[in-house]
Amino acid sequence: MKISKEKRDKISEQILAHLFSVSPQSSFTTHIAKEIARDEEFVKSLLTDLKSKGLVLEIKKNPEGISYSKRSRWRLSDLAYISYKQRQEKVDSL
Repeated sequence: MKISKEKRDKISEQILAHLFSVSPQSSFTTHIAKEIARDEEFVKSLLTDLKSKGLVLEIKKNPEGISYSKRSRWRLSDLAYISYKQRQEKVDSL
C-alpha cells in the first residue's frame, strides 16, 4: 500500500512533535513508533528522511560511547528545536 506525500508529512510532523516533547532527551526508533502507533520500519524511513533534511540527528552510541549494533536514538536538531520552541511560544501567546 502506498501512502500519499501529504500523509507522510503529517506523520513526520507527529514524529517531530514527539521528539520536541521529550527534548533534550533522545528516543529509540521503537519508542517513537510505539508513541505514534506506526510500524518501526516505516518510522525509520521517515526518520532517515527527516535526517537528510537536517531536522533530526541520529545517535548511534550509548552514553558511555559504545556503538549500538542494531539500533539508533533520535533527537531534534538544534535548528528544529528552536523553530518548534518559537512556534510554541506564538501559540501560547494567543
